[in-house]
Amino acid sequence: MDALTGTRFDLEAEVRDLAARRDIADAAARYMRGLDRLDPELQRSAFHDDAEIDCGLMKGGADAFVAFAQGFLADMGATHHLLGQSRLAIHGETATGEWYFQAWHSAPQDDGGVRDLFIAGRYLDAYACRDGEWRIVRRTLVTDWVKDDPGTLDFFAANPGAPRGGRRGADPSQTQPQN
Repeated sequence: MDALTGTRFDLEAEVRDLAARRDIADAAARYMRGLDRLDPELQRSAFHDDAEIDCGLMKGGADAFVAFAQGFLADMGATHHLLGQSRLAIHGETATGEWYFQAWHSAPQDDGGVRDLFIAGRYLDAYACRDGEWRIVRRTLVTDWVKDDPGTLDFFAANPGAPRGGRRGADPSQTQPQN
């Protein structure tokens, strides 16, 4: 019993809450990695089958959204999505959350050059635990700011031996043995 509040500490409830947060964070990470590695199965694994997504450029179910996102990002030379702080509220077998994100896109230009497109915002999510798996059931992408600048690939031209992120199974994390 907690001496200050007079309430009982519920270790089992705390462990369930922590496990839910871990599993929701894993779904968020699978989503981001699926975007950057152009891995539609991994991205799709973050969503339950009946999920609804509104990213501003399209609104629809999980399959339609993943196809849209993968197609949109396939036109980019590379992307890098980064999750920031999050706030999650667990309510038994459901949860809500907000994740901050920043995303860099190497966008091709008609003249053969590139531009650096940065988009930052938040994911407003609802989650559900079904059959022991926490996944997204509703996602709204809120854009907070965008920055679009001329880009360059000079670093890679000057350092051709530097390991570089890849897509569709060609990333070093996918081609090199993992310890």
